[in-house]
Amino acid sequence: MKINKLLFLLLIVCQISCNSQQKKINGISFVASRDSISNKHITPILKAQGNYVALMPFGFISDVSSAKITFNSKRQWFGETKKGLLQYAKKFQKEGVEIMVKPQIWIHKGLYTGLIEMDSEEDWTILEQTYTKFILTYAKAAQALKANIFCIGTELENFVTKRPKYWQNLIVKIKQIYKGKLTYAANWDEYKRIPFWADLDYIGIDAYFPLSDKKTPTIKEFELGWQPHKKEILQIQKQLNKPVLFTEFGYRSIDFTGKEPWKSDRVAGNVNLEAQVNGLKAIHNQFWKEDWFAGGFIWKWFHNYENVGGESNNRFTPQNKPAEFVLRELYKQKQ
Repeated sequence: MKINKLLFLLLIVCQISCNSQQKKINGISFVASRDSISNKHITPILKAQGNYVALMPFGFISDVSSAKITFNSKRQWFGETKKGLLQYAKKFQKEGVEIMVKPQIWIHKGLYTGLIEMDSEEDWTILEQTYTKFILTYAKAAQALKANIFCIGTELENFVTKRPKYWQNLIVKIKQIYKGKLTYAANWDEYKRIPFWADLDYIGIDAYFPLSDKKTPTIKEFELGWQPHKKEILQIQKQLNKPVLFTEFGYRSIDFTGKEPWKSDRVAGNVNLEAQVNGLKAIHNQFWKEDWFAGGFIWKWFHNYENVGGESNNRFTPQNKPAEFVLRELYKQKQ
């Protein structure tokens, strides 16, 4: 009788553990705004079945060779500052939504952050000093919030590959402050060259992989395009024995959205709601069922729900488009 009770308890523990392992991060990248947020801004995310949000305070530099990062200033939008981060996070946490704090750098005119490179050792030192202040400010905020995940950087390939010792030391400093899970948001063509994955908890990838040259790829064609990339992701995952997290993923509602999914500079282009839907269905079919895959954060979601997206919008947001209803159903499957 005692043995049967013991076996029963073990089965219950195993079931709880298995359910915990299967819970996916159904994340939404929540764009910072000028204003504070209220429950009005959170309700649409709850309807979309989001259980995590990525909150993104920003630092700014003027060019790819500029060394000084400006951050947490009065000139920034409220949501891009430390005060804004804290207000947003506490509102979401009250509604049971978990947080990833994801500080990012913005270069003037939207230049790609992976190209950041200094012209001298002196400038590299200044960049490292200011980036350390920037990232530790938000590591402290993440710890104060007990945020579940902290992202130590986003798409900074040149900075990471040319200054590996700095990053190793930075991670040590972050761990002295922040006690939650750590990741880094590597660009889709960068993640295989990151030297410090072993020191983090998740292999973070901004998953804008090229998948199809077709105007409106079918779900099957999107999934076929994923096969070589998925194989390479799995090789890295097995080498490191770390879960993979898509720190960003998503598709624009535009023709040829699977060709260069990272492209955000094309304002013109025919709206293609079907292509966006097919891309989202395919990425979920390929990854959300995998035990080694932690989940991901769709790019991107704006606070002023009623005034964004819609069926004439060709940008990334799924808001007020068929993609939003698809996302809701997909996220509902893995809670």
